[in-house]
Amino acid sequence: MRPSAALLLDEAWRSLGGDPALAAHVSFTGRADTLPARLPVTELAQATAGAAGLAAAEFAAVRSGAPLATVTVDSEATAIAFTSERHLRLNGRPQGGMDPLSKFYVCADGVVRVHGNYPHHRDALFRALEITGTPDDPAETVALALLPLSVAEAEERIRNADGLAFAVLTPDEWRAHPHGSQVADDPLLTRRRMGAPSPRRAGGPASHDGTVLPASGIRVLDLTRVIAGPVATRTLAHLGADVLRIDSPHLPELPAQHLDTGLGKRSALLDLGTPEGIAVLDELLADTEVVVTGYRPGVPARFGLAPEVLAARHPGIVTANLSAWGGPGPWAQLRGFDSLVQGPTGIAWIEADGDDRPGVLPAQALDHGTGYLLAAGVLRSLTERQADGRGSHVEVALARTAAWLLRHHDPEEHLPGFPRRVAAARHLGFKVAEQGELAYALPPFALKGGPADWAAAPVPWGSSPAAWW
Repeated sequence: MRPSAALLLDEAWRSLGGDPALAAHVSFTGRADTLPARLPVTELAQATAGAAGLAAAEFAAVRSGAPLATVTVDSEATAIAFTSERHLRLNGRPQGGMDPLSKFYVCADGVVRVHGNYPHHRDALFRALEITGTPDDPAETVALALLPLSVAEAEERIRNADGLAFAVLTPDEWRAHPHGSQVADDPLLTRRRMGAPSPRRAGGPASHDGTVLPASGIRVLDLTRVIAGPVATRTLAHLGADVLRIDSPHLPELPAQHLDTGLGKRSALLDLGTPEGIAVLDELLADTEVVVTGYRPGVPARFGLAPEVLAARHPGIVTANLSAWGGPGPWAQLRGFDSLVQGPTGIAWIEADGDDRPGVLPAQALDHGTGYLLAAGVLRSLTERQADGRGSHVEVALARTAAWLLRHHDPEEHLPGFPRRVAAARHLGFKVAEQGELAYALPPFALKGGPADWAAAPVPWGSSPAAWW
């Protein structure tokens, strides 16, 4: 039986350690097919957005002493928010999209999913397959090079070249996989209290023109990239947090991706591979409430960002980390993106159109859903900190969200596999940025008395100082 959004919210809220009774403050409106799929994607999208909205309402109520505000999650607004990259317009023109190389390819004994959105990923793919020069049709050239290889050989060659490739598996094959079998039993999200009690407390939330900003006064250091992490911190910015995103000057960023996930934030460049960069980071951490990272397990420690270290040096700090595959496990140190995670977990197999061609979810729902769960985890940690001043550490992973979605797969019941178009106009916001006139998807949840839009447009990537105001 297909689960309801309310049921999935109950599960997510329990994973977050929230009072189950509070879920009654969230109402779901709209059709259940705005993100049609064989898996309950619309329901997952509404539930994760609802969890973030409820966590925001709870934090605001604890800070102010006021009654808990109601949260409404409309399925059409959620569908637009979860496909935000498709609705982004700069001066009236669509932005971004998947690179033609990022797709499924047939190998000698199966199908592999490859990622080529970033220049260094394309270069790695070409090195692995010994493709030189500039092919007239790069995707066709890659397809021909992969066709005689086994899936295992394709994965090994591409990964050894520092590229990204994963086989398409059935759900049963994934459950039997050494990493898949572990993730299947992992909780959706983990949160643990850390550090000693501290004086850190948030005062009453600020308001502007009668609008309550639940996360006002909270300084968030955002060390994430691509979609899931930036969606989490974009959500915190929407709720009034001061979010400073830090990027390496040596890693490229896709302009459209920055526009889509940079609303309400500032953006600075900092080289954490240098003593000077680490010194600036230490200065920032002294006045930071929340640190959100998007690293594979163990990597934050290289920059002094291990949760235990931060909790000892800055009692009361809230830390959160997102990874693709979670850990421990054989794939813990592998990179990955939503589109790649859909392949080996069995999602692409389930969403196939009744033939041998793998399918995809109607949105990058693992990314967006995990992002809202991460934001909810941060907000719940801030709420608990109000009682004793202790911080927390939050862990989420795309593969965990995928496992949660797969637990609710009913092969006998699914919505039709054709797209249901949602009229986007009333779910879009408009701002004038330095880059031009911007149209973008509005947040997926409505918090009564809370903000309906971001306070500021995205700034140009890397244009802000690496400092708090």
